[in-house]
Amino acid sequence: MDTRFWPLYGLRITTPRLELRLPDVATLDALAAVAAGGVHDAAEMPFIVPWTDTTPEGRARATFQHVLGTVAEWSPERWTLSLAVLCDGEVVGRQDLTASDFAITREAETGSWLGLPHQGRGIGTEMRAAVAHLAFEGLGAVCVTSAATAENTRSLAVSRKLGYRPDGLLRAAVRGEARTFRRLRLDRASWEEHRRVPVRVEGLEGCLGLFGV
Repeated sequence: MDTRFWPLYGLRITTPRLELRLPDVATLDALAAVAAGGVHDAAEMPFIVPWTDTTPEGRARATFQHVLGTVAEWSPERWTLSLAVLCDGEVVGRQDLTASDFAITREAETGSWLGLPHQGRGIGTEMRAAVAHLAFEGLGAVCVTSAATAENTRSLAVSRKLGYRPDGLLRAAVRGEARTFRRLRLDRASWEEHRRVPVRVEGLEGCLGLFGV
């Protein structure tokens, strides 16, 4: 894809097993198919926004709309980098990095999901480590935050492994009920102490202005 007018399509973040990139249409189609196949047990809801409470086709379309919407709505003052995650060349999930007024706050938030067949293989840790590296090493972040329900043990385990620390609680209405989410914060010192995954970032220089850096 020609990256002259939207250089983010040339951004690549790689780890020993993974490549993270803004998906072109073909990759987005594959990502939508992964979402259609399911990302969590239907009896649970790990997300603040219950976007998965629909049919497989609805999840696929929501994935298309989300990613394309992040491109359409992007500004240096408010952005969401929504990356397809590929493991050994296969699309397996999505990793987001979101910020408002990043040039001032130097704080970003992560969010992600993996297709059910790809869970339990350490991919979640590796993809979060990849965007943490982008945030701290590439963009000069001061901290990165995350949130998860108490029942989302896998997400909380990833956070602990990467050095996140408790940062209070968040109450939100989910499926018509009040739910409590645990907020977590990763600062630069803790990131440097816990970084174990080799990460390489390519194509960032031409994107820095879009991030407000």
